[in-house]
Amino acid sequence: MTALINIYHKEGRAVRGEEIAGLIDRSPGTVRNQMQSLKALNLVEGVPGPKGGYKATGSAHEALNVDATGDVVAVPIVKNGVAVDGASATEIVFNKVMKTKECDGIVRILGNVKDFNVGDEIRIGPTPAHKLYIHGDVTGRDDTMSRLLFHVNGIISMPRIPVKKIAQRAVHIDPNATIQKVARILIHNGVREALVDESPPGLVSMTDITRAFADGRTNLAISAITTHGFLTIDSEKPIYEAIKVMGRNSFSPLVVLESGTPWGVVTPADLIGALSPS
Repeated sequence: MTALINIYHKEGRAVRGEEIAGLIDRSPGTVRNQMQSLKALNLVEGVPGPKGGYKATGSAHEALNVDATGDVVAVPIVKNGVAVDGASATEIVFNKVMKTKECDGIVRILGNVKDFNVGDEIRIGPTPAHKLYIHGDVTGRDDTMSRLLFHVNGIISMPRIPVKKIAQRAVHIDPNATIQKVARILIHNGVREALVDESPPGLVSMTDITRAFADGRTNLAISAITTHGFLTIDSEKPIYEAIKVMGRNSFSPLVVLESGTPWGVVTPADLIGALSPS
């Protein structure tokens, strides 16, 4: 059934017995005999005609805990640094979690499990709900059940919380304030960035101020060193999206928008704090 569902999800058509036999290293005759038994259990239905074969029923999907509605997102699998086309993780189970230096797992594959071999380095993720990433090495393979055994080298999971929950409400600065005065305001508030109330709004950072101090420009208005082309993110976006935007932009701070209006600032330090257990 696992092999049948794997091929059907990838190809979107009825599956011939010979295809199933090739995937699980069994003879076509053995597969046909098994299919008769599965039909009797209402787990498989036959499709007649030149393009016929077998299809798994809803009961089969339930038995294997595989969603049949199509309302699912593929969980990518990367092997030795290269994405495996047509492969997706459908179920992950961990064991040995009480060991201090070891953690192993089993992942069921939607796709051709024979694309993987013992010793392959794999990366699974992100999963849809919690953006879970798993890094590991394949230690075994079960062709019949389409499963990989793997040793876990690392796991990362993103909390399901919006950016606003970890962002700092922005400090607002008068554009005519001197650079020296703004430096004092940032230090007093314990922040490294502030919004400058210009039209359009601007952003100034302690890095900008430090550079101005080094150049001896402390008495200029802060508007002279304000940045207007800053990065933004909506306050209700999950922190996973903030990490992606920062990663593409040298981990620069993001201005958080509330209903389209600048509300706060989220920094790499805020994200690290959200990912660290309290």
